[in-house]
Amino acid sequence: MLVLSTGESDNGTTSGNPPAEPATVDIPVAGPEPARNWRRHLPRLWPLLVLVLLGQMALGMVTAAREQSPTADEPVYVGAAVDYLQHRDLRLNPEHPPLAKLVSATGLAFADVQLPHDTRSGQWQVGDRALYGPGNDADRVLWLARLPMVVLTLLFGLVVFAFARDLFGTGGGLVALALYSFSPDVIAHGSLATNDVPLAGFLLTTMWLLWRARRHPLRYLPLAGLAYGCALATKMTALPLLPVVLLLAALAAWSSRNPGVAGRSGRWAWLDRRTLLRGVGYALGVGLIATVTVWLSYLVVDPALRYTPVADFEPGLKKLLVSLLPLPEPYRDGMLIQFGFESQTYGGYLFGERFLGNRWYYLPAALLVKTPLGMIALWLGAVATLLAVRRLRPVALYLLLPLGLLLTVALTGSRSLGSRYAIWLPVFLAVGAAALLVYRRRWVLPVVLALVAFVGVSSLRAFPYYLPYGNEAFGGPANTYRHLNDSNVDWGQDLARLGDYLAEHGLSDERVFLIWKGRGHPDYYGINAADPAKVPRDQVRGLFAVSAMRIDGARQSYPDLIQGREPIAVIGHTFWLYRIP
Repeated sequence: MLVLSTGESDNGTTSGNPPAEPATVDIPVAGPEPARNWRRHLPRLWPLLVLVLLGQMALGMVTAAREQSPTADEPVYVGAAVDYLQHRDLRLNPEHPPLAKLVSATGLAFADVQLPHDTRSGQWQVGDRALYGPGNDADRVLWLARLPMVVLTLLFGLVVFAFARDLFGTGGGLVALALYSFSPDVIAHGSLATNDVPLAGFLLTTMWLLWRARRHPLRYLPLAGLAYGCALATKMTALPLLPVVLLLAALAAWSSRNPGVAGRSGRWAWLDRRTLLRGVGYALGVGLIATVTVWLSYLVVDPALRYTPVADFEPGLKKLLVSLLPLPEPYRDGMLIQFGFESQTYGGYLFGERFLGNRWYYLPAALLVKTPLGMIALWLGAVATLLAVRRLRPVALYLLLPLGLLLTVALTGSRSLGSRYAIWLPVFLAVGAAALLVYRRRWVLPVVLALVAFVGVSSLRAFPYYLPYGNEAFGGPANTYRHLNDSNVDWGQDLARLGDYLAEHGLSDERVFLIWKGRGHPDYYGINAADPAKVPRDQVRGLFAVSAMRIDGARQSYPDLIQGREPIAVIGHTFWLYRIP
């Protein structure tokens, strides 16, 4: 049976001597002989294994970051980051806080982007000029914006390892890191200059530090407040976790209480006034540090906080509550913009059917397609274990409680656009999956390792096309477009690869009738593009390229050209290239 090393006895009281830091769930050494031998060599091998796992992840992300053209959202973030650097202007992209863009700015500081200050253009125009404007090299600008995100994603991998190691030992840390480093969604979005993976990483870091604060609150609670403040300063979807963060911060007053107090008051020591006041103080301190962190992220951009609100939101309860938040004006205005987005109706696509509005089951269905099968099995086992094993239930507060709240909010959102809206799931459950190692049955370790290996093989087979990944049950990456679209498959990332294919096969001089959706400039990538809708039908001859987001429409509009015709190439699982005689 596993031992929860928290220094507490079964009746909730604390032993006389404080436990060694950190509080962990230890896997006993006693067990089958192969497991004992494996653990005997682990102290010497684990640093090498960590490097190998992070190294293969870095290779996948760097390759994707170098080869992919801008995805749909990246130009806005890049343009805002450059504007932050050069003009200290908070005007662009107020619907998202600045921290993720500031991370990209650490790379863009070396890009020498030519971007005159223009207060009349919108954020999409500014982003376009930051990449493709006169004097700018879009490939270099995009690479330098993405590189800091790659580094940050790798650092979050160390947090995954450390958290799982604290909970389940070194073996558990390696299992968690393997699942994280092989996650196609994490690799795909961790290589982009966006804010999804940074949000997930900062939230996990917050929970890890709150877990450690159970034993040393004064050491780790300030860091937890800083990490949560970074999450809030990255994306506003971190706000629903505020009650959970404050609750767990307050609980540190109970779990770390003075043994003498526990001895007098027994299991109800947490109800005494001194402990309650300490808990309230801890929660307020964490909230204050998080709030200051958000303010600092804006002050770094513009110490004067010059900003003119742009949200057009009707007066009501939401607007009143937002106005009461102790956060910078651009943050509050961005929240109103997000509320405006949520009031709109968006189109979706699931299993071959197009629909309008939100479907609550869209996100679970998308994750079912986009998650490796071995990872799904480990996730289900992890959730069952964390809920069923009594001594692990405190861990569930730090992993499953925040996930449940985040998932509830995500399922009720209006945008059925991609699994990236739940990117925190593979990050958190990578840690949770290591809980399976607490079982001492002979078959558990081989099964867990086999499933991890299955995940690794499935992920590596997708290299370097991680964005359109789909698991084997749904036909693999080549067939994901049949079930999902948008950022699940085709986010405009393969325009550069199309240009490379044309150049390699001596086709760059030919006109290409192009049907696609994206933000890149075809001519920059050597594509002599034309719109087939703007020429007579009988003149649509030669090369015809259509992307996954537009393939259904192209088959309906040009059935005589592409229906039943085999493409001469499929680029990145998202572009079909035809030769029309």
